[in-house]
Amino acid sequence: MAPRVVVVGLGPAGVDYLLPAARAALERIEARYARTVRHPAVDELASTGIELVTFDQRYDRADDLAEVYSGIADSLVRAAAEHGEVVYAVPGNPAVAEHTVVLLRDAAARGAITLEIVPGLSFAELAWARVGVDPLDGGRVVDARDLERERVAAGGPLLVAQCDSPIVLADVKLTLLDVFPANEPVTVLQRLGLPNEEVRTVALVELDRVVEPDHLTTLFVEGRASIAARELTRLLGLAERLRGPEGCPWDAEQTHHSLTRYLLEEAYEVVEAVEADDPAALEDELGDLLYQVIFHAVIAEETGAFDLAGVARGIHDKLVRRHPHVFGDVEAETVSDVMRNWEQIKKDEKGTESLVGDITPSLPSLLYTHKLLRKAASVGLDDVLWSPSQARAPAPPSGSASQARPPAQPVGKAAGLRAVGEAAAFAGSRTDAVARLAAALDQLAAPAGDAAVEGALGELLAAAVVLARTAGVDAESALRGWAAAFRRRFEALEALARDRGLDLHTLDPAQVQQLFAETAHE
Repeated sequence: MAPRVVVVGLGPAGVDYLLPAARAALERIEARYARTVRHPAVDELASTGIELVTFDQRYDRADDLAEVYSGIADSLVRAAAEHGEVVYAVPGNPAVAEHTVVLLRDAAARGAITLEIVPGLSFAELAWARVGVDPLDGGRVVDARDLERERVAAGGPLLVAQCDSPIVLADVKLTLLDVFPANEPVTVLQRLGLPNEEVRTVALVELDRVVEPDHLTTLFVEGRASIAARELTRLLGLAERLRGPEGCPWDAEQTHHSLTRYLLEEAYEVVEAVEADDPAALEDELGDLLYQVIFHAVIAEETGAFDLAGVARGIHDKLVRRHPHVFGDVEAETVSDVMRNWEQIKKDEKGTESLVGDITPSLPSLLYTHKLLRKAASVGLDDVLWSPSQARAPAPPSGSASQARPPAQPVGKAAGLRAVGEAAAFAGSRTDAVARLAAALDQLAAPAGDAAVEGALGELLAAAVVLARTAGVDAESALRGWAAAFRRRFEALEALARDRGLDLHTLDPAQVQQLFAETAHE
């Protein structure tokens, strides 16, 4: 028969909280061990003749707790082999937050020992009773050393156990401050069940300043969701009510398709608020856009397609995957490195061979072209200026506007914009548009601030639209045609690299540009 280990729980305090079954095992088995002497019941049992060998010396010798727990489990297995049966006492309940018991279960699964667990009263039962909370109402218990922001923000009554040192307490405080305001009340429970028991409430910001932690210190926070999570929940409930039987007829009849125009409108209004540098308007417009996201999620949940939680979870996990330089061991020292990693990961996720395979052709042509060029830049093909009709753009013909203009001179922001504005009054003629283009190009060539460049670029694009109109060409279609031709050539570049066994992401920009030049026939 395999050696036997009987694990008993000492309860949360003195022997008054020791269950009869645990007391009987301690009295019956002569080879007695306890994880630590730092428990009130250990001394009280010793005074009645029940002495236990403790493992406290291991805490002083080992480098980390994992080594301590592993050593304790190994010692108990050897002791059981020597004595045939041993009893091992742990604080509280052996089934709650006791890693040595986990290791003993593994030993039992291997056949090294037979294992019996005698439950005990845990600190949690006393803590719930002291704070007046029924744990069935969503109560949770977490180890202070494993506390994470996401677990706190999930909401619900929360006990944070084993706040046994100033360092641990300070770390807990910082994590809680990520979710709660500085004045959030925190209940501190110390030495529950003992004569010097103390239960008091302090402001979160004062936690590590007014509390002297010990091995019998636990914290309780009401665990309500963070302010942002709570408000999002309210907004989700509102959307569901408006879609419900007693809600709004207009909301009830909307579909994903019918809402697309509003989604676009709200997105453009957000951009307008950003351009106006108006924080109040931006806050308002972001709310309108957020509601569109929630509206779509509610409609999807009604059909069982997905829900808002899935939307949030999906984007959270996607961002973690696409930031391996933050959450993994990938190195990315520059923005260019980040973008290259991002595009490669996105390509792998989509299961496409082409970096441009996931770009929607139905996007507005300016945005479509921007996305194409951004993808090209991620492999070192930066800011490609290429005509579908030729591999290299020809030099401007003699007498063209660009040659006829004198060299651009540095100008101030106001003077530069005024020069652009005075170049032509946009009567809608081709001559006026060319003049305006020339003035805008001069402004763009001169040193200037971002605002001046942006203004000149706007003039340049507007002039290009007028030129298209006077030539009977649709500017949107013209740019879309250029983008489509560029996409075909970029895909030819990728195919050429694959045929030669080359990885575009590992080539230097000069090599990529040489390959691109070889696709001039596309």
